[in-house]
Amino acid sequence: MAESLYMKTTESLPSLFIERLRAIIPAGLWDSVHATFSCPRPVSFRVNTLKADTASVRRALEKERFELRAVPWYPDAFFLEGGDKRALQETTLYRDGVLYIQSVSSMFPPLLLDPRENERVLDIAAAPGSKTTQIACLMKGTGEVVANDKSRGRFFKLKANVAQQGVPNVTLSCRDGRLFGKDSPGSFDKVLVDAPCSSEGRFHVDEPVSWRYWKKAKIKEMVCRQKPLLYSGIHALRPDGRLVYATCTFAPEENEAVVDWVLKKCDGSITVEEIAAPFPNHMPGLTSWQGKKFDLRLTQALRVLPSAEMEAFFVCVIRKHDTGTGRTPVKNSNLQITNSK
Repeated sequence: MAESLYMKTTESLPSLFIERLRAIIPAGLWDSVHATFSCPRPVSFRVNTLKADTASVRRALEKERFELRAVPWYPDAFFLEGGDKRALQETTLYRDGVLYIQSVSSMFPPLLLDPRENERVLDIAAAPGSKTTQIACLMKGTGEVVANDKSRGRFFKLKANVAQQGVPNVTLSCRDGRLFGKDSPGSFDKVLVDAPCSSEGRFHVDEPVSWRYWKKAKIKEMVCRQKPLLYSGIHALRPDGRLVYATCTFAPEENEAVVDWVLKKCDGSITVEEIAAPFPNHMPGLTSWQGKKFDLRLTQALRVLPSAEMEAFFVCVIRKHDTGTGRTPVKNSNLQITNSK
């Protein structure tokens, strides 16, 4: 059975993708990572804490015979063990915007961003709004979250989700994200650059549409979009501010290479901060790819490896150097770091 799943994955997904993936994933982790492309993952969701407290929502769902398992590093999030996604979507809690169905990997970047009450935060490529609404919850509805997406179609999805979740502190924007660095320099305490990408982390053998349009040219196309967005986000960030760059792809060209490029471009005004992962399925960022060497600080970036519960993600925390404000970087208050060994 295991061998047939292995063959199904290898034969279904693009051969070039498999070849590239083998060069990225350590040999000792290959089998476990490879298996995730043919295995189902549990539905996960988080509670909209602006509308209800987590304990009461859990009780209400369990009363309706849903079996839940808490995400150990995010108390407001759960895996759905019993029941299916459609049944959850038919509940009054879901229809009223008290729940948001979201992959747990997607929940990780906002926690790393660590938005605080009364801060001003930019989500530069925000649609469909999962991370925007999560950030608003972490800020307890205070301050301001500027949620931007330049695609009108995606913008209206973002607008609808923000409305359903009832978040009071979101300002919607539909413009080219590359303009924020020029028009609003140094204006935000935190910036999330959840960049458009080739979405390799979402490939699954049972969903051919997930890789139908993948090709190496797609990676190059995404890099051309990612670099100016990240550069704009850094310029929109205030001194000593924190930026999180994230993608849901394996491609080093879209991950380490983009951060390496911006480190050189910003010439000493930014640095990469170490990430303490609260789960075991991860590896450090790469320091080279296909003969190109990267800044050694990329080892402090994090590659979330796909598992039975999580999709692949790349995350990097960038700090803009303080230019005399006297601020001291603070410990992340939103992540519950556990022993992952």
